[in-house]
Amino acid sequence: MSEKTELLEEVGSVLSPKKTLDFTYFMYIILTISFVAMFLFPKIYIQQQIYFKSRDISKLKVEYDTLKEENKIISASVESIKFKNQILDTLF
Repeated sequence: MSEKTELLEEVGSVLSPKKTLDFTYFMYIILTISFVAMFLFPKIYIQQQIYFKSRDISKLKVEYDTLKEENKIISASVESIKFKNQILDTLF
């Protein structure tokens, strides 16, 4: 019976050899992941910073446009008051 099991084990090892992962393969995978991370993380960080800065710039642009419109309204109001004062001064 042991001869049968030995024969089956040998046939099994020939037909489907077991692949063991050695230390060099493990180091190769670790180095590959390190290089990929080294190149991708700065890119992701820079893109994130650009996104946040552009969002802040957009918010400031909206505030600037709003203040410009308010300035136009206030200037028109001041001109109206000046005109009324000039007409009232000439009447009295």
